[in-house]
Amino acid sequence: MNGAAYLADAIKRFQEAQAQAERALAQVPFEFWGHRLDPESNSLTTLMLHLSGNLRSRWTDFLQSDGEKPDRDRDSEFEDPATLTEQALRAQWAEGWACLFTALGSLAEADLERTITIRAQPHSVMEAINRQLAHYPYHVGQLVFLAKLLSTGPWQTLSVPRQGSVAFNEALRQRAGSSQT
Repeated sequence: MNGAAYLADAIKRFQEAQAQAERALAQVPFEFWGHRLDPESNSLTTLMLHLSGNLRSRWTDFLQSDGEKPDRDRDSEFEDPATLTEQALRAQWAEGWACLFTALGSLAEADLERTITIRAQPHSVMEAINRQLAHYPYHVGQLVFLAKLLSTGPWQTLSVPRQGSVAFNEALRQRAGSSQT
């Protein structure tokens, strides 16, 4: 896979993670977003704050400055402020993802071998991208799990539904067959 194809695939994987999180969140009323399963677990709000903070910190001035910005207060991302509105949280969330997609969209194939720093530790750009391709879906999985527990209606699956593999695979085969003609 060449660098351009790698970047396009990385963007696609991040878009999928964001979309999966948003489809899960859409199934939970906002008043439940702050619920924690126990005092040491994260709420949906916490996961969104943490991902938003990480996204903004890592991807703002991506090639020019350390990925851990001095103004980031990571510890506060794990505290759910009582006054945080849904609109404010969604705005932070959107801003974080926008930082990621802006940074990735500005990269050229040659940038993949450049060195950047995260917490004063050197990483190639490709390593930094891969690091977040592991980190963000990890938290999105937590978010989806928690959203499923907190949803108030019938859960709308985010992937192939149970007992739906045969129909799903057949639809893919038919789509592939029709695109070859």
